[in-house]
Amino acid sequence: MQVYLDNNATTRTDPAVVSAMMPYFSEYFGNASSVHGLGGGVSGALRLARRQLMTLLGAPQEQEIVFCSGGTEANNTAIHVALETLPERDEIITSTVEHAAILAPLAWAQKTRGIKLRHIPVDTHGRLDLDAYRAALGPRTALVSLMWANNETGTVFPVGALAKMAHQAGALFHTDAVQVIGKLPIALAGTQIDMLSLSGHKFHGPKGVGALYVRKGIKFSPLLRGGHQERGRRAGTENVPAIVGVGAAAALVDSAAWSRMAALRDRLEAGILAAVPGCRVNGDAANRLPNTCNLAFEHVDGEAVLNNLARAGIAASSGSACTSGSMEPSHVLRAMRVPLNALHGAVRFSLSAETSEAEIDYVLAVLPGIAAKARERSPLWADHLKAVNFT
Repeated sequence: MQVYLDNNATTRTDPAVVSAMMPYFSEYFGNASSVHGLGGGVSGALRLARRQLMTLLGAPQEQEIVFCSGGTEANNTAIHVALETLPERDEIITSTVEHAAILAPLAWAQKTRGIKLRHIPVDTHGRLDLDAYRAALGPRTALVSLMWANNETGTVFPVGALAKMAHQAGALFHTDAVQVIGKLPIALAGTQIDMLSLSGHKFHGPKGVGALYVRKGIKFSPLLRGGHQERGRRAGTENVPAIVGVGAAAALVDSAAWSRMAALRDRLEAGILAAVPGCRVNGDAANRLPNTCNLAFEHVDGEAVLNNLARAGIAASSGSACTSGSMEPSHVLRAMRVPLNALHGAVRFSLSAETSEAEIDYVLAVLPGIAAKARERSPLWADHLKAVNFT
């Protein structure tokens, strides 16, 4: 049996999305910037996709949607906008648990442009320290960039309130919402969020396409220059099939699936906790994405668990796919001060609307034995037993 529980890394492209994309590879192949009929028909498809994303996000206007290559480009663009349009401000606030697509460009800005970074800590559940956030805001703050939900633990930040506080300090507010789209309701029209990043492949759309929401009235400076596409905000011939695909994926989002997904997640989590001793939940169990379960197996090498799950046909992850293969423990879990005996034993299970009860049952049947064997063979467990016997 094949079970895919790594949907926070990427989702399967929905067959209906693929069907919507196919005509734009060879039948409707015109350049959207062309004035002839083949171009005009394509521009209509782009407008439909823009409207579909606008509806999903609860954005007031379709012109607020800027298509790009994905979440990474959208994040880089948001940072660029703040640096270029607010040159009199030289501080940026973020958190200690952001994705590398935020932390890396911010580190670059700090090194090359002298920007001062303020990293807001989180508590042991991954919740943002609101007192530290309030204290960090000030007249030098150009941008606040905080993720809506963490990709490893699923912990959700109160971005609506955080954006309001940023505005009170005169700063722009950006949120990396890559993990939230298609999993939680969004109504941007009722918030003070200035910019929001999303990526199509996280909600059953194609890879290589995403968007940056830019609230009307925000001064903008394009990251990519060279053409007038996207109202002059993102140069380059539009990837029409992918844009059509991300629009189709947005239209397919079904909020009715979220409660079922959460129920399956809770069933998986409860079953593992009951069957595997020395196991703990990482993240805010009361306020997280409905599909995400991050468990730490104490005195176990998580990679060993993942490898044996893979042999059993179960796909899971240790956290961010962008850092897989690294022997370094997760910076998110380190920021949450996860105990050393559990830090290397984290496994993330992330479900989708396609996850079935039979798949969850299969994982519950297989995982306890895998975890037990991994613990028996783990030098961490051997060291633990020595310490216990010594005392």
